[in-house]
Amino acid sequence: MNCLRIASTLLAVGLVALLGAASAAAQSQNRPKLVVAIAVDQLSSDLFAEYRPHFTGGLKRLADGVVFPSGYQSHNATETCPGHSTILTGARPARTGIIANNWFDPSTSREDKQIYCAEDERVPGSTSGKYTVSTYHLRVPALGDLMKRTNPQSRVAAVAGKDRAAVMMGGYSPDQRWWWGGTGFAPDPSRGQPAQAGALVNASIARTLSHARAPFDLSALCGTRSRAVGVAGGGKPVGTGRFAREAGDSRAFRASPELDGATLALAAALQQEMQLGNGPATDLLIVGLSATDYVGHSYGTNGSEMCLQMLALDRSLGDFFGHLDRAGIDYLVVLTSDHGGHDLPERLREHGINEANRVDPTLNAPTMAKALAGRLGLSGPVLYGDGAFGDMYVDRALTPAQRQRVLDEAVRSYRTHPQVAEVFTAAQLRNAPSPTGPPDRWSLLDRARASFDPERSGDFVVLLKPRITPIADTSRGYVATHGSPWDYDRRVPILFWRKGMRPFEQPLAVETVDIMPTLAPLLGVPVPMGTVDGRCLDLAVGSDTTCTQ
Repeated sequence: MNCLRIASTLLAVGLVALLGAASAAAQSQNRPKLVVAIAVDQLSSDLFAEYRPHFTGGLKRLADGVVFPSGYQSHNATETCPGHSTILTGARPARTGIIANNWFDPSTSREDKQIYCAEDERVPGSTSGKYTVSTYHLRVPALGDLMKRTNPQSRVAAVAGKDRAAVMMGGYSPDQRWWWGGTGFAPDPSRGQPAQAGALVNASIARTLSHARAPFDLSALCGTRSRAVGVAGGGKPVGTGRFAREAGDSRAFRASPELDGATLALAAALQQEMQLGNGPATDLLIVGLSATDYVGHSYGTNGSEMCLQMLALDRSLGDFFGHLDRAGIDYLVVLTSDHGGHDLPERLREHGINEANRVDPTLNAPTMAKALAGRLGLSGPVLYGDGAFGDMYVDRALTPAQRQRVLDEAVRSYRTHPQVAEVFTAAQLRNAPSPTGPPDRWSLLDRARASFDPERSGDFVVLLKPRITPIADTSRGYVATHGSPWDYDRRVPILFWRKGMRPFEQPLAVETVDIMPTLAPLLGVPVPMGTVDGRCLDLAVGSDTTCTQ
């Protein structure tokens, strides 16, 4: 079976019943009529560089535009929620308040002490696993909010494969917000009447899921990457997958190019139904493409699975841009990622990277908590944390003296472990200045400080050494991940494209927080001084500049 061109199929089926083809001609005015902001989850600069010579579709178009190959999610906590929170706010996690996908509040009265970044725990019965999706924790406005403040006629739509991506990029006031809900896309009920496009695309997805999917054809390129690799920790071998799926298997649909195709189909349908790009003001269409992340977690980054995903993503983006071209819209695209990613350690060692290993399970917070409690003669949880690294929280139910003993012993235990690079206490981070200068030159303390929020961060933060994968148990399906302070997780491409834009490539380090202050002058949107961490990147060639209103 040919590698599915999911976007084309879903567009053909899902858009036919809508309002008809957009007919507005491309505008000649300086400001674009539509900004399309795309985040490809887990698209590292390394992955982009590896497949760049092989792109022929949408990613080829963007790679021939204005390219910053060394963009940085400059902070320490290189996870989905913090990364997405930087892209359209211009602010690092220390300012957005989104320090991780999950953090802990040991003082809360609810039994579940873990807080999910896109939940509102004030809702009765809410837990970090069953929650009401909300912007409650986001502390700063996003580009769409500023556009609407500047001109209320601007319209904003966000669609993503993850709720946290749609929330953090969409900000407080999008007109439509949709995210993958398990077997289709779910609308944000706080945004009013859901668009008809969602029901149409969901119906198409249901028809697709009702049938089994044959394996994708293996191209010559992907064939060179097809080799089985054993996985420690109980996981199945990976490296030769081709995305075959049984009927009704929505989890396999999610971890495949099908999810990105469906997301782009809904984005195109929303554009058409809302007539984005055809109104009196510039509109914003936000697209969060999550399949690369699910593929990376499930199979790693160097097998046939990621090869097929990259080439399918390139084609699906080409189909999507073709839809916008046919609509005659003057649009500007920016594409980046929320973080990078790292291959599974078993394959890395086969490639000569001998320091690559899985984490010692004794570093996991619950295991460490039991050991600490035993050594110190204490009872109760003692320590909270979401895994073997990141923010760690000492139990607030302990007395001050007990808490200090736990903190001292925990920090000592982590610092002396051979897989740990560094441990910083909240006091160290609170007293450290906010980082400045090129992000590729930041110290580990700088990187951790950019993720530090005094109200939400832990009592200390643990940074693992390079190439240590914080997944010991692979039996539940995830074999590789991200989240470290190292450049393979921090460095992501930042690409801009607009018809007529003169292309160039700037290889020096920039940040994803530079994206919003780069777009704002192009849209006539003022950014108040002192409210962002990023700076404007000049997209013009020669003496012209795009960095003035």
